[in-house]
This record gives sequence, structure tokens and C-alpha cells, in this order.
Amino acid sequence: MQRWIKLPDGRFIDANRIAYIGKTETFAHIDENGTDMGMAYSVNLGTGIERESQLTVIGTREEVLSVLRAVLGRGEAPPAA
Repeated sequence: MQRWIKLPDGRFIDANRIAYIGKTETFAHIDENGTDMGMAYSVNLGTGIERESQLTVIGTREEVLSVLRAVLGRGEAPPAA
């Protein structure tokens, strides 16, 4: 049975196909005009070993944690403290 999860950029992925989850990284998010957008988070998800089957999820802390909780089967993330 497929478990579709919506990613922060609007795409969907079947959580059952994810083979590995990489380390969560943080970086300074700057828009195309050089404006500081604050801290952004990213995590690599892979459905296989080949480079073509890897994707990077980028978003706010809450968005990335929500995706990871959904992949791990824990539902929605609780509100940030």
C-alpha cells in the first residue's frame, strides 16, 4: 500500500519507497536578491543508491520535521515550543 507524503515544494513521494534518510543540515537561506531569509533546513531522501533516485527536501524546521515524521509513520509534528 502506498503512503503519499507531500514535500514542502509541493511534490509527493511514496514513503514506502524511501530506502534511506540522510543527516539533517542547516544553512543560511538567502533569496535571489541577497536578502537574508533566516535559517533553512534540508535532508536527503533516497529511494535507491543511484544518484537519480535521491532528492533533497528543503524548508523550514517545521516543514522538514513534518516530512520526516510522516516518513517514519509518526503523523504530524507537534507545534514548536
